[in-house]
Amino acid sequence: MNPISERLKALWTYVTTNPVFLRGLAEAVLILALSAAAWLILRRVLKMLEKRLRGMPFFQGNTKVFDLIQVALFYAVFIVCGTLIIDLFDIPTVGDVFYAVLIVLVAIPFKRFVDILIEYLEKGIAARTETHVDNIIFALFGKLSGVIIYTVAGILALDVLGINVMPFVAGAGVAGLAIGFAAKDTLSNLIAGILLIIDRPFEVGDRIEVWAAPSGSATWGDVIDIGLRATRIRTTDHIVVIIPNNEIMKRDIVNYTAISSEIRVRINIGIAYDADVAKAKTLMLGVAREIPWVLRRPAPKVVVRNFGESSVDLQLRVWIEDARKRMDTISEITDRIKTVFDRENVEIPYPRRDITIRRGAPDA
Repeated sequence: MNPISERLKALWTYVTTNPVFLRGLAEAVLILALSAAAWLILRRVLKMLEKRLRGMPFFQGNTKVFDLIQVALFYAVFIVCGTLIIDLFDIPTVGDVFYAVLIVLVAIPFKRFVDILIEYLEKGIAARTETHVDNIIFALFGKLSGVIIYTVAGILALDVLGINVMPFVAGAGVAGLAIGFAAKDTLSNLIAGILLIIDRPFEVGDRIEVWAAPSGSATWGDVIDIGLRATRIRTTDHIVVIIPNNEIMKRDIVNYTAISSEIRVRINIGIAYDADVAKAKTLMLGVAREIPWVLRRPAPKVVVRNFGESSVDLQLRVWIEDARKRMDTISEITDRIKTVFDRENVEIPYPRRDITIRRGAPDA
């Protein structure tokens, strides 16, 4: 007879002639039947609760919660059923394998619970901000949570099976340390990007100073993107400057539109010492009021800042409605003041030197 057939026959004889095994098998079947009945009852009750609770605001926006509860109840029934059957036959090895597999299986609904929690936080926080960085952060957390949960579950499952996991943990620690040193700049920029999310010194669309702009080009621009590694700024010369987040966190950030798009612009004008200061002030204020985007409140004003070598230094201070018109304001007002001063005979001086030439021999 075939050896395999002989073994199967011997196993069948043991099963059919051993009263203890038969009694345990009957009890196992009964436990399975009761577990199946309990699962059907629990699922029906959950369906009834779902119909009643679905109208509540929280459950309207989080329909996946019912699916998660259903999975949790199934695992609860499965755990009770499996534990009773294993205790019934008292087979340690099978029990260890069962609990190890159970740990891995429980990690699946736990990961789904974390995903629902992250999605809920994303709707409550990221959806209220204009920047897309929050969405990137939550997406990153979603991916990292899966890696962490399944890694921990795998380590716990191996530990239940009696496999020493310390060498794996130590090796992972060394590998992580090596990767950290190799990618320290990237990690630094990543951490800086997260800090930008928390501190929020600027948002997408804000106009800020750009210290890394090419020489001779515009030194300020609009933030067009905030990434985890770098921030992109489009200058007024339409040049996109990409600055690592780590560099941004080391600098003083000048934000022109953080509080409001309205800013004050200062324009320095010098007039001759023999010019009429009061008249010059009146003319400068008249020019400021002619500019459409200059605000009437606060009103423009002119102050005397200094007595220079060749001029009385005046400063026109005006508020404008849009910070992006700062350079246009300076150019437009300066050009008009020059025209008005020429027409009204208000002199804009230039450096002068009086040279005295003496002829003949100096006095003895």
